[in-house]
Amino acid sequence: QVQLVESGGGLVQAGGSLRLSCAASGRTFGRLAMGWFRQAPGKEREFVAAISWGGRSTDYSDSVKGRFTISRDNAKNTVNLQMNSLKPEDTAVYYCAADSRSYIGTKSPGGYEYWGQGTQVTVSS
Repeated sequence: QVQLVESGGGLVQAGGSLRLSCAASGRTFGRLAMGWFRQAPGKEREFVAAISWGGRSTDYSDSVKGRFTISRDNAKNTVNLQMNSLKPEDTAVYYCAADSRSYIGTKSPGGYEYWGQGTQVTVSS
């Protein structure tokens, strides 16, 4: 079992930055593929970014590529999402996800075994 706890959400103006963190416990973190997803009101949960075990491989949705950066610190059991140049359309609840079966997570929510409770990000125009 893996427990995931997100932090770092909040309210920011368009063009600003936020850094989300996800702390993991309960399993060897270095063998977990990690991902970030988001869900806006009335919309489906969508993929944001993923990172492989050691952090060498990353993947991003087209909507955040060039603005967001995913990273991990296996010594601290954390995965981070640095979000720059935020836009109002980035407003959503952001979720951290983990999967023990793959090297790097997929873009589908169904590809992850464990989820955090989410953290709200609101970008004002």
